[in-house]
Amino acid sequence: MTELQRCATGIPGLDNILKGGLIPHRLYLVDGDPGAGKTTLALQYLLEGVRKGEKCLYITLSETREELIAGAASHGWVLDGIEIVELIGEDAELPGEHVTMYHPAEVELTETTKRILTAVEQTNPTRTVFDSLSELRLLAQSSLRYRRQILALKQFFIGRQNTVIMLDDRTTEGSDIQLQSIAHGVISLEQLAPVFGSERRRLRVIKFRGASYRGGFHDFTIRPGGLEVFPRLVAAEHVEPFRNDRIKSGITALDALLGGGPDRGTSTLLIGPAGSGKSTIAVQYAVAAASRGEHSVIFAFDESIATLEARCEAIGIQFKQGTEAGQVKVQQIDPAEISPGEFTTVVRESVERNKARVVVIDSLNGYINAMPEEQFLTTQLHELLTYLGRQGVTTLMVVAQHGLVGDQMRAPVDTSYLADSVVMLRYFEYRGKVKKAISVVKKRSGAHEESIRELWFDSKGIHLSEPLMQFRGILTGVPVDIYPERVG
Repeated sequence: MTELQRCATGIPGLDNILKGGLIPHRLYLVDGDPGAGKTTLALQYLLEGVRKGEKCLYITLSETREELIAGAASHGWVLDGIEIVELIGEDAELPGEHVTMYHPAEVELTETTKRILTAVEQTNPTRTVFDSLSELRLLAQSSLRYRRQILALKQFFIGRQNTVIMLDDRTTEGSDIQLQSIAHGVISLEQLAPVFGSERRRLRVIKFRGASYRGGFHDFTIRPGGLEVFPRLVAAEHVEPFRNDRIKSGITALDALLGGGPDRGTSTLLIGPAGSGKSTIAVQYAVAAASRGEHSVIFAFDESIATLEARCEAIGIQFKQGTEAGQVKVQQIDPAEISPGEFTTVVRESVERNKARVVVIDSLNGYINAMPEEQFLTTQLHELLTYLGRQGVTTLMVVAQHGLVGDQMRAPVDTSYLADSVVMLRYFEYRGKVKKAISVVKKRSGAHEESIRELWFDSKGIHLSEPLMQFRGILTGVPVDIYPERVG
């Protein structure tokens, strides 16, 4: 199949979804509720055309020139090079002439259409945005007349080698199927309002006639500078060869517990109650990798960077922050302000741009609990872990369980099946003191110790005891000494 020429939209993530961009000289529909980002997308598309030296035209029946300029200024854009034809108000100017216009509801559809055609003929653009179709729908009054007018506009635009984006704000209470059938491509924008946190935005390519594209929903956000789209991750598309070896923590007993350490390209789940040492162990692996000249990244959902640094310093774990080899990047994540798609993109940038070889997610509780209304979150996490594994990245995930001892322990969500290895931490009582225990309950890629060891921390670092062979019932929290006569 011959590769079709593409027309870049000026939004890298959207171009990725469209496998390079829009196909030139066709008509596209962008629909969405008010505030979803349609106008911003359209302006980015035209500004990309200006950068390429193309003639660009914005025909507006819904926003004034001043409103468009003000909206563009909020993103730091100047609309020089874009011809704006305003067909609202009593004085609408077309290029080269001054005509008297009335509000759309007061003028015949044929007259409005005539003004549109005149504007296109005089400007002769390569890229055109029409905003919005809801005004034409009101003027048409009947679906038959409306469809005929859209078909006529489509043929007119295409015949002039023009790539057109038409905006629709869904005033028909939902997607206009009739309109979608006419367009060569349809991009739908959605804005979701969670119970807590900022709004979530996502888009979906409903139709892209005659060309392949990346299907499904893709998260996006609007920031100063325009739309930033985060294409849905497909792990199978990202495979890199890597050296197959074990990742050492620098602590002999801990490495022995894990059968020499986690294998490169695998994921390890550190699970246990709050304060049991999960994050500290995860950080130890990241710091050890940096000491070997690799780059590590820690995504902190629950703990501030200052607190993490102070805690590490207290037990003698020191590292240099940065994005280079031999450094550890600590990135604070506000889960109430980030979508799963954006987080995936941030992780990918760390791996592909900064060459991170060890990734720590601390914790999955923050990732999952802050986005309770997101469906298929576990599936997205599985795809992310698969991607990291195929890149040769060792991933350590922290999960805090509810409860402190015994059978009271509960995780917010069962993610143990996602991980290649599971390290379990527990509290237990011994001689009037609360102590910590660590054990490995799963390792897909090889053998591991079946023993339970005591774990403690001091100013000299992380320590593990010899296997606790003299006790039974440690995981219940109240162990029993098998050889009580040995206790002095």
